[in-house]
Amino acid sequence: MNADGSRVRNLTNNAVAAAYPVWSPDGRSIAFSSRLDGDSDRERDWELYVMNADGSEIRRLTDNLSDEWAPAWSPDGRRIAFVSDRDGDDEIYVIEP
Repeated sequence: MNADGSRVRNLTNNAVAAAYPVWSPDGRSIAFSSRLDGDSDRERDWELYVMNADGSEIRRLTDNLSDEWAPAWSPDGRRIAFVSDRDGDDEIYVIEP
């Protein structure tokens, strides 16, 4: 996107929400949260995903009935911290992308 707001490009195009995007330290990837259902149109619960910075090659990192959101890359890009309610309350977890 240009400084004047022109040339905006949509990186996700789904019928459900995608949120909490965060750039990897090397600028090559974006981690984000999105909704998921069994048909992969992401509408049941919040899961973690990683995609290339151009929006290609989306990979799901989590797949469970809990919500995962607010990803944050480690400074070396080897791990992603995130919030999950998998144990009944909101806690911070770490995963390797």
